[in-house]
Amino acid sequence: GDALVAQIPALMLSIAAASIVTRVTSPLDLTGQIANQFGHARAWGPVAGILVALGLVPSMPQLIILPAAAVAAGIFWTLRKRETLANTASNLPEIPYASAEIGWSEVSETAPVILEIGYVLVDLVDDRKNAPLMGRITGIRRQLSRELGFVLPLVKVRDDLSLPANSYRIRISGVIMGDDQVWPHDLLALDSGDCLPGIEGRAVKDPSFGLDALWIPADKRADAIAAGYTVVDAPTVIATHLNNLLLASASELFGLDDAQAMIEALREPYPHLVQSLFPQPYSLTQIAGLCRSLLAERVPLRDFRSIAEALAELSGAGLEPPLLLEAVRQRIGSQIVQGIVPLGMPLPAITFDPELEQLLIQAVRVGGNANWPFEPSLARRLTGALDGAIQPLMMASRSFAVITSPVCRQAVSRLLRAQICDVPVLSFLEIPERIQVEVTAVVGGQPKAAALPPSAIDGD
Repeated sequence: GDALVAQIPALMLSIAAASIVTRVTSPLDLTGQIANQFGHARAWGPVAGILVALGLVPSMPQLIILPAAAVAAGIFWTLRKRETLANTASNLPEIPYASAEIGWSEVSETAPVILEIGYVLVDLVDDRKNAPLMGRITGIRRQLSRELGFVLPLVKVRDDLSLPANSYRIRISGVIMGDDQVWPHDLLALDSGDCLPGIEGRAVKDPSFGLDALWIPADKRADAIAAGYTVVDAPTVIATHLNNLLLASASELFGLDDAQAMIEALREPYPHLVQSLFPQPYSLTQIAGLCRSLLAERVPLRDFRSIAEALAELSGAGLEPPLLLEAVRQRIGSQIVQGIVPLGMPLPAITFDPELEQLLIQAVRVGGNANWPFEPSLARRLTGALDGAIQPLMMASRSFAVITSPVCRQAVSRLLRAQICDVPVLSFLEIPERIQVEVTAVVGGQPKAAALPPSAIDGD
């Protein structure tokens, strides 16, 4: 009986191995079949289990069966681990050879507008957290596209580990146009100048308008509003900053494809107009350049049909681009003025003294097509006098325009945009006859302060 019991482990091994179906390479290769069967982990698992079960029987020789079960279990574990590693290695993806060639996608960035954010701000664009910033950006693009008259490009948002954690950076056409820091869990309280004291926070400057502001905890919102602050959250701060930069850079974002799209939009309703405009006598480059010049001075392209008709009327004049721009502006003057003041309201205007205006006209004529025809000393005096006339109107939140001769209008407009602020500069030929002009100041002469209300003069 003991001899029979001693042979039970070997018997169990043979039964388990024989019960496994394996791939047979040759019907007569018995040695290969046996080696193949005993080399699989699935042959040793049942053996170890059966031996353990036999070892638990009281009448069995446990000193023989249980060590044999341990040996079978060890062989099973070893073979199982080897098979697992082999399967893992076979399932690994093939790593392609790293080519020495460099593609254009690796060295160029085609997105014209890029918003780069630090890692703390990633939650603002995370879809799992409702992505509050992405919704604001979409709303901005839709609103500005309707306002400007062409579809603004998509804003690409990406994280940048080189930025400080709370920082963001806005690139337009590859140039960094603005950057700042925001705290996503706090609120920005904007100081309008007459807020009550007592609100504490992190003192900063608003990135969009340069106002004094405080970053405060979210639970202090009610206190800040009661003290007179305007309170906004972090996504609104970034979105407002982006909105202002997109509006100021509209001329850089308008390209040949946009001009082609606007022309094609007119082709079906106005086929004869498009035929008389493009591709002769104007090229796509000329039309796009004119549109960019209008956008640079905040003239929208919503009514592109009127602009196209003006171009068609002027096609036989053979005007150079600067003169063509002035002629088109004169024909869409009503649209330009209505963008400054509502219908039926007088147009507040700043004009030049006749002697100063003659000096400006003479400088432009002598300078020819120069972008900066004014001497530095004259430019400094002009900007200083204009700044003194503009500030009361801006503090009173009044819309206004600087009115001058069509000869020097472009030069004065470029000077103001570069030195003071982006204010509309019109020629007197652009103002329709039905529009009443209210002269608020005469630069180079005595300011007509009586045309302004006392509050605008005192700054109250």
